[in-house]
Amino acid sequence: MTLVFAIAVGLLIGSGSYLLLKHDLVRVVIGVLLISNGANLFIMLAGLDRGAAPIYPLPESGEVADPLVQAMTLTAIVITFGVTALLLSLIYRVYVAHSTLDTDTLAAAEEREELTAEREAGADDEDAAILALDAQES
Repeated sequence: MTLVFAIAVGLLIGSGSYLLLKHDLVRVVIGVLLISNGANLFIMLAGLDRGAAPIYPLPESGEVADPLVQAMTLTAIVITFGVTALLLSLIYRVYVAHSTLDTDTLAAAEEREELTAEREAGADDEDAAILALDAQES
C-alpha cells in the first residue's frame, strides 16, 4: 500500500511540475495545487502511524496515532486554499488588464510598456535640456 501512495505522490508532484512550466497562468495555478496535494499526501504517508486515538486515558498498549501529522496536513490544506484564492484573484486582475493569460504575450506587452516609458522619459529630458539652453541664452 505504501508503494501505491509513493507512486501517487510522484505522479502528483511530477504532473504539477510539468504544469508549472506551461505558459498559461491557470495551468500554473493547477500545477501549484497538484504539488501541494502531493506534499500533503507525502506528509500523511511519512507520518502514518496506526494506533488508537490519542485521547486520555491512553490505552494500555501505548500505541496511539500521531496527531501532529494530521494537524500539519490540515494547516497545509488551509494555507493552500489561501494561496490559491490569492493566485486566482491575481490571474483575474491580469486578465482584466491585458485580456490574455499567456505569459509570453504578457512579457512582450511589458517590454513594450517599458520601451514607451523610456522614450517618454527621454523626451522629457530633451525638453528640459532645450529649456535650460534657452534660459542660458537669455
